[in-house]
Amino acid sequence: MVSPTPETSSASVLTRSKLSPKRLYGFLAAAEMVTWALLIISMVLKYAADLPAFVRVFGMVHGVVFISYILVTIFVWANERWSFVQGLLGMGSAVIPFATLPFERSILRRGMLSDSWRLAPGGDDPHGIVEKLQATALRKPLLAALVGIVLVAVVTSVLLVVGPPGGSK
Repeated sequence: MVSPTPETSSASVLTRSKLSPKRLYGFLAAAEMVTWALLIISMVLKYAADLPAFVRVFGMVHGVVFISYILVTIFVWANERWSFVQGLLGMGSAVIPFATLPFERSILRRGMLSDSWRLAPGGDDPHGIVEKLQATALRKPLLAALVGIVLVAVVTSVLLVVGPPGGSK
């Protein structure tokens, strides 16, 4: 992947040191695992102690982290040039409780998570629409973060309108 040189822009160096694909994906994999635990604990409390309020709170938290994890998986998938199957496995790991962190550790061990963004300023030239969107996001990280937050909020809102898995009772 791209390693910073004296000619590399400061944005690329900041991207490498503060929020690399490895750090971002590792953080969200751990967060997804923690929110699974909170959701499962809240479901136990709902059925064992008649405390359903926790499911609503931790279900929402888990849902937001789940959607964020899926979006970041797509972003990292493009950066790392994972195969189609590898990308699907990354997204699928969010569906299975506690599978995101083992998946992240597995790809980390195989050298499939880098310390820098390939398409950051001074890096590779983007090809195709996905890479061009990613390069733009890496050039304007605050705008990209805002767009990501809005996208997560929109998807969450649509899913709330659709209703919970299995329907509401």
